[in-house]
Amino acid sequence: MTDQPPLPQTLWDTLSPEAQAAVAAVVQSLEQRIAELEERVNKNSTNSSKPPSSDPPSLKRRPPAPASGKERGGQPGHRHQPRALVPPEQLRQVFECKPPECRWCGDELQGDDPEPIRHQVAEVPPVRPVVDEYRLHRLTCPRCRTSTCAVLPPGVPTGAFGPRLRAILSVLAGGYRLGKRPIRQLVFDLLGLTISTGMICRLERQSATELAAPVEELRQYVRDAGSAHIDETSWWQGQDKAWLWGAVTDLVTVFTIAASRGAEVAKGMLGTAAGKVVICDRFKSYSWVKRRQFCWAHLNRDFQAMIDRGGESAEVGERLMGHSDALFKWWHRVRDGTLSRSSFRTYVATMRPFLKEDLQRGTACAYAKTAATCRELLAGEAHLWTFVRVEGVEPTNNDAERALRHGVIYRKLSGGTDSESGSRFVERILSVVATCRQQDINVLDYLTRCYQAHLDGQPAPSLLPAISTTQAA
Repeated sequence: MTDQPPLPQTLWDTLSPEAQAAVAAVVQSLEQRIAELEERVNKNSTNSSKPPSSDPPSLKRRPPAPASGKERGGQPGHRHQPRALVPPEQLRQVFECKPPECRWCGDELQGDDPEPIRHQVAEVPPVRPVVDEYRLHRLTCPRCRTSTCAVLPPGVPTGAFGPRLRAILSVLAGGYRLGKRPIRQLVFDLLGLTISTGMICRLERQSATELAAPVEELRQYVRDAGSAHIDETSWWQGQDKAWLWGAVTDLVTVFTIAASRGAEVAKGMLGTAAGKVVICDRFKSYSWVKRRQFCWAHLNRDFQAMIDRGGESAEVGERLMGHSDALFKWWHRVRDGTLSRSSFRTYVATMRPFLKEDLQRGTACAYAKTAATCRELLAGEAHLWTFVRVEGVEPTNNDAERALRHGVIYRKLSGGTDSESGSRFVERILSVVATCRQQDINVLDYLTRCYQAHLDGQPAPSLLPAISTTQAA
């Protein structure tokens, strides 16, 4: 029997059975469309992949934890961690401050305190670049009257800026996401130098060329790694839509800007080794990977979306979210060392059939999106538990998402890149900055050495982790 839409009974009875079925179908289609539009409007960072910055002010956040009643600041027993003092040989001046008289009786005081209180004040002197001038003389041969001009000595830049200054410009762009005009203004305010935006573009293209070799080493390291995180986000190259990809291991991060979001880009970044574990979302470009770990943070957002739909979908989402909460509770104990990995595997083995049963129930949900998500998770159910079997694998893709966040802010501030060469600079400088920070390497020092090596005709210094380099040797 056809479900009757909300029409007056007298009007409904005047319709033929065929007309009633047609009206009911139209109403059902419209109701489904309205539900889809409402869900789209209600999307936020808790039930989708939208960033928290896009959430509306009306979104109610999780209430903060109740106040502990303690005063602000360090608590009793907190270890004091003062700023490290500069060693005496690096001090510019030392001022001996002695009290002239007793603060109680007024008698004159003399002598030295063997352990005086050391108070250091750091200051930055006015920064002015050191400028060297090379005068290239052109001399005429008295015999044949041929004029010959001198050439620059080895290691001298052909441009107007030295390697450390170029490194500063690169760090301002890649490390602090400054655009070309802010860089130009900062260089003038801080260093008193004038530089055009065109020259900044030229230096970035030169930097991209000089960073190609060390970044390619990093790409190969990621391909050879036993596991890696990967994610992608939108990018603009000129007027064309592109994608910024990021692949992350424990000590190396690489980025790629590509016109495609397809599997070929992922294969080029990850390699195609059958034993490699890839932590990612469920995007189809990763379906070729044999050993995947689905991101449970993405799953939590999907479960929350089911709950927000209400009705039967909410019941499915709440059951699945309960399993996820228990899983993360156990996982945090494993990381804290309060739960052994063997016990964790036992707990997961007990929970796994119940989660699978709830997914099977969810496939019969009347809400199409909820049912589709449950079917997708059932099809890839083995990829939910890779981190349980393989040590060193995380259950979330947070590492890749954090790495991409830097690129997302870069894109929002700059609007993307204008050309292919600009994209090469961005992906390479982002790779260098992220990898240096992972390995606690001063990125300014590294870039200076890299650019100086190019001037000296030497290969760029490697950013491969020391462990990897030692093993290769």
